[in-house]
Amino acid sequence: MESMLNKLKSTVTKVTADVTSAVMGNPVTREFEVGRHIASGGPGLCWRIYNGTKKSTKQEVAVFVFEKKTVDKYPKFEKDQIVDSLKRGVQQLTRLRHPRLLTVQHPLEESRDCLAFCTEPVFASLSNVLGQWENLPSPVPTDIKEYKLYDVETKYGLLQISEGLSFLHSGVKMVHGNLCLENIILNKSGAWKIMGFDFSISSTNPSDAEPKYSCKEWEPNLPPLCLPNPEYLAPEYILSVSCDSASDMYSLGVVMHAVFNEGKPVFQVNKHDIFKSFSRQLDQLSTMSPALLNKIPEEVREHVKMLLSVTPNVRPDADQMTKIPFFDDVGAVTLQYFDSLFQRDNLQKSQFYKGLPKVLPKLPKRVVVYRILPALNSEFVNPDMVPFVLPNVLLIAEECTKDEYVRLILPDLTPVFKQQEPVQASNMILLIFLQKMDLLLTKTPAEDIKSSVLPMVYRALEAPSVQIQELCLNIIPTFANLIEYTSMKNSLIPRIKSACLQTSSLAVRVNSLVCLGKILEYLDKWFVIDEILPFLQQIPSREPAVLMGVLGIYKCTFSHKKLGIPKEHLASKSLPHLVSLSIDNNLNLNQFNSFMVVIREMLSRMEAEHKTKLEQLHVMQEQQRSMTPGQQSEETKSPPSTGNQIDDIFGSTGVNGKENGAAASAPQPNRMSLTLEEKQRLAKEQEQAAKLRNQQPLAPQTMKPANTNNSQTKDLTSSLLNSMTSLNSLSLANSARPAPVQGTTIAAFPSPSPMMGTIGAPVSNGFNPTMGFQTGGMGMGMRPAGPGLYGGMATTTSTPNFGALAQNQGQIGQANKAPDMSALDSLFTPSQPKVTLNQMGPKPTPGTNTPWLNQFGSAQNAQTQMQGASVGMGGMPSGFGMQANPFFSPQNFAQPSAAPSLNQSGIKQSASVNNDLKDLFG
Repeated sequence: MESMLNKLKSTVTKVTADVTSAVMGNPVTREFEVGRHIASGGPGLCWRIYNGTKKSTKQEVAVFVFEKKTVDKYPKFEKDQIVDSLKRGVQQLTRLRHPRLLTVQHPLEESRDCLAFCTEPVFASLSNVLGQWENLPSPVPTDIKEYKLYDVETKYGLLQISEGLSFLHSGVKMVHGNLCLENIILNKSGAWKIMGFDFSISSTNPSDAEPKYSCKEWEPNLPPLCLPNPEYLAPEYILSVSCDSASDMYSLGVVMHAVFNEGKPVFQVNKHDIFKSFSRQLDQLSTMSPALLNKIPEEVREHVKMLLSVTPNVRPDADQMTKIPFFDDVGAVTLQYFDSLFQRDNLQKSQFYKGLPKVLPKLPKRVVVYRILPALNSEFVNPDMVPFVLPNVLLIAEECTKDEYVRLILPDLTPVFKQQEPVQASNMILLIFLQKMDLLLTKTPAEDIKSSVLPMVYRALEAPSVQIQELCLNIIPTFANLIEYTSMKNSLIPRIKSACLQTSSLAVRVNSLVCLGKILEYLDKWFVIDEILPFLQQIPSREPAVLMGVLGIYKCTFSHKKLGIPKEHLASKSLPHLVSLSIDNNLNLNQFNSFMVVIREMLSRMEAEHKTKLEQLHVMQEQQRSMTPGQQSEETKSPPSTGNQIDDIFGSTGVNGKENGAAASAPQPNRMSLTLEEKQRLAKEQEQAAKLRNQQPLAPQTMKPANTNNSQTKDLTSSLLNSMTSLNSLSLANSARPAPVQGTTIAAFPSPSPMMGTIGAPVSNGFNPTMGFQTGGMGMGMRPAGPGLYGGMATTTSTPNFGALAQNQGQIGQANKAPDMSALDSLFTPSQPKVTLNQMGPKPTPGTNTPWLNQFGSAQNAQTQMQGASVGMGGMPSGFGMQANPFFSPQNFAQPSAAPSLNQSGIKQSASVNNDLKDLFG
């Protein structure tokens, strides 16, 4: 990157140094800024051509510079001759003024190092365009290297040169003397201009009808810059030392040959033996071969052959050449007409401009943009001609790129946007611009659209002409998508509404409504509801066309997927307005039916939407009622506990599927509303329940009990066995069971009996979702030792149902052997030698039935119904572990032989343990 910057810097420095050294000290630099080197021209391409601008007016010019150091190789005498010859040519050109001659903007100035003068802007010389690149900047500019002449440019260029020669021969009585490719300059617009009058010869008798010209003898010893180009000279100039206007016509023939042959003249001349070369050339011209002219177009080939004739009298003169059929091309004639446009009156111009759109598509873009467009733009200063010129300019703009449009067209169009005088021309200009509005909005920058284009549209909406208003309203929807939304909302829509309300023309009012209906899709929904729909009620007239336009806007707004009308607006404003309009006496049957179709659609949608809303509200109310079931009046109760809060959401059930408590059997009235505190409590409980449902289940973990000595273990076991002896006799007492209390919850420690009490409230274990225990109750299931007993949880299918104990009365006598209690070994500390439960428990007498163990044997068929996930009952450090429960003793499972006699009352006997515990421990 740095190397590229250094290279660029060196190039710029070199160019700046070249320019500075070339014109340093020359008086031209006082008034003109010299730019970059662009081309070369003049005799031997000795003049360097630079871009330039005039300091005072910023007008673009071309600066021709001849550096004297290029001829330092010659002796001073010859060097002075070269400089004098060049000075004479420029001075002669400065005195001549004609459209076909290069226009001099500043006369020749001489300094110690260079000669310089300024002309109209120049592109290059014809020699550069045809491939001769001497004295050009390095590298050769791309625009010159890739420049190709179009047929229309070639034809009209040769016609221009012919006209220039006609002016010299007939008007000035002068022979150019050195007409060649180097002395033909293409200006910025592509016109061909003549320069290089270094060897021009004026008539010795200008007042006579037959001018006479004195010719100098050829001096081969002079420097080349002091002699004309011999390849373009007529034979008589060398051989007979005579010349006249026909000599220039021969040069024109050679130029035409070179143009069609890539810049090559007819013959190559040996400058060291020029007389011999011309003698040989004379013989070849006398017997010209057809192959010599085969690249020249057939329609002009015969004329070129005549121009190259050895006999001067046979050659056509310049005036005759301008009238040959070859130059009757449509493009050439059009360009010629533009060059003479200043001579025409407005009527002739208007007729020409009307037919121009048919010709422009046939011309190359470069010719149109750089030759025709400047001439058209110059006509904008004539207000009467603008309506005729503007369509052609906009037609050219369609073919231009955005950059070309902004650079070449927009600066001249900006004043036309604001033109309001004369009124008739202004109205025509508005119509033309409106028809091309899509082009203007596409290629014009946003700032210019706001400052120039849209104000013109607003002016058209406010114009007194009904025709302009109608056209504007019809065209606006075609480019509405290109208008900025803020401009449309704040400027365009208010003017359309104003035009609709204030006009006395029915057509304008209807077109305003149609225009609004077409641009609704580009507007915001609420803007339409707040601004457009209320405006419809302000329209005073009741003509059928206006009413149908109003209906159309309602229908478009109602049915458009982006817009739509809310049901509240439908009910309160839209439908009442439409219903009142629908019964207008001016409407016919079809129009009335159209109104009714839209009204029915609105009613149907309003009904469907409101019905859906009410259904949703009903469902939400029902859900709320189901989440808050009937409870006893809270005014007479203390604040509910956590269990009661969960009961409010999930309900509560008791044993055997019956509703918990006597009061629950009767339906309770639902509360219609909740206080703020209750709603907050419910929301928190629902959120907690959702978190628990989404929580991952706890993985089983094996907890290794701490090591203890044997003595402590034995003492603890003996203590537990002794402490529970009295409870064993109480567990099968025949006392009556108390009725279950509604709303009771599980205590921190389980009851001595294996969870036989009724559970009347939902239970949450802190890890799983809240559960409501159903009729089966919950029991501590005894399972074989396995890894699940360390940290697992009893599932609903493995929990025994002690409520089925009464059904096992018939099986009491079937189990006579002592129960195997080894399955409970894993519940005690395994670090010391284990004392099995079989050893700790008292041995039952043979034949003694144990209903508790029978109950465990049949527990697989008993199910515990739970809501939510499974509840873990083991593996916890406190609360539910068997070792941590002081009331859990293996002796409860080994009953004495008298047990069957105590169990005759069934399940009611085992349920009395709760009351026993209350009596013992308060």
